[in-house]
Amino acid sequence: MDKLKNSGFYKLKFFISPEEFKSVLKLFEHKQAQFHLTNYAHTEHDQNQVYEAYQTYYQYFAAEEKRNDCHPFFVYSISVAFDDESSGFFARNEGVHFPYCGQWAEDELPCILLSFPKGFQIDLEDKKGKYYIYEDIRDHKPLTYTFFDEITGAIKKVTKPLRFSAHDVDAMKEQKPSVRISHDAIHDLSKSWIFSKYGLVIK
Repeated sequence: MDKLKNSGFYKLKFFISPEEFKSVLKLFEHKQAQFHLTNYAHTEHDQNQVYEAYQTYYQYFAAEEKRNDCHPFFVYSISVAFDDESSGFFARNEGVHFPYCGQWAEDELPCILLSFPKGFQIDLEDKKGKYYIYEDIRDHKPLTYTFFDEITGAIKKVTKPLRFSAHDVDAMKEQKPSVRISHDAIHDLSKSWIFSKYGLVIK
């Protein structure tokens, strides 16, 4: 039995301004969405708290001077409910590595990874015992998949692939991470502490 079939995740990595993020959040309003921190208490946040958490994360990297008193993170499990379907996504911050003078820089550029599983677990049993397979999530959670597609589509509309140059061993070298970034975020990042510290140049 091929357990790897339909494994993995649909993913989108992005970095957008807080105002743009707020418009993406609006898409969740009528989907009975619940945002939970991934802590032990599984704390629930409302949309305002989610927005504030993103704003704090964004401003840390967009600031002209680095703050040493905190290093914000943005991690949520998001559950959505439709008429007869409930499922969820996962959102977490990630770092974008880049070279600096022959090694990896100690800091990383920011992005948010939004992911949705490709597989739907089906529990089965035969003579040998219990086992499971993954079937295509689109067959079992079509409304949730369509909604994930709608969210990523809205993000793609206001973003383009991130392209920037960093100091490698002896020259500036273009970096092409699988991250999408908005025009406003490019504008803010280009004036940030991380860009001035490492002499990064954005396209």
